[in-house]
Amino acid sequence: MPKLVTLLNGPNLNLLGLRQPEIYGHETLDDVASKVSDLAEDLGLAVRALQSNHEGQLVDWIQAARGTSAGIIINPGAYSHTSIAILDALNAYDGPVLEVHISNIHKREAFRHHSYVSHRADGVIAGCGTDGYLLALRRMASLLKA
Repeated sequence: MPKLVTLLNGPNLNLLGLRQPEIYGHETLDDVASKVSDLAEDLGLAVRALQSNHEGQLVDWIQAARGTSAGIIINPGAYSHTSIAILDALNAYDGPVLEVHISNIHKREAFRHHSYVSHRADGVIAGCGTDGYLLALRRMASLLKA
């Protein structure tokens, strides 16, 4: 049975492909989930992809990943910069955590340069477009084999 990786996407990522395509590209979140799922199968993993605009829902999913998921890949969206609750939930999770940002948050507005999630993340991928999700999954596979 393949190890499960939980893929979490935060607020406004449901609008991927529609919202600011000059920053985030034209792929939809369904396109990304499909590509990640295909790669996961090739890597011998399974992925559970979830998205919410609500902080509490993301916290609930992180807590639910305890004991069920081998790792978490998270694009917390704007909650990266504001959510201590998400950080606290991730700190209570024992497996590897990778943070993904489609854009390079360090080339954007100053408030985006800080991420609470990065304090817990075992790796951060930013500025690689939606390919960042695939890079994160490859890294997760490496971490889970180690």
